[in-house]
Amino acid sequence: MPRSTNAVASRARRKKLLKLTKGNFLARANVWTVAKNTYEKGLTYAYRDRKNKKRIFRSLWIQRINAAVRPYGMTYSEFIGKVAKKNIALNRKVLADLAMNHPQAFEAVVKSLK
Repeated sequence: MPRSTNAVASRARRKKLLKLTKGNFLARANVWTVAKNTYEKGLTYAYRDRKNKKRIFRSLWIQRINAAVRPYGMTYSEFIGKVAKKNIALNRKVLADLAMNHPQAFEAVVKSLK
């Protein structure tokens, strides 16, 4: 007896993936094998960059805090050391937000450390 294949399911599976790669350039959008590779590589990048995003934001917060404490004659390292010593329970994200959007509040934090 000849082997039968489920063409309906195969086509549906391919169409689903081709729909996900819609918007890619040339063969990456409409050639099955190329589109499949593109999609899988995209998932790999997405997984990796969910981790990298945390790294990037932390470095951004550090840069913002450093820039904000410089006018007060302090470096980032000194500032964070004093924050830890005084047991101020503000993380880098909150400190960076204060520095950017609420300079008076950030100034109060800096003055409490001096």
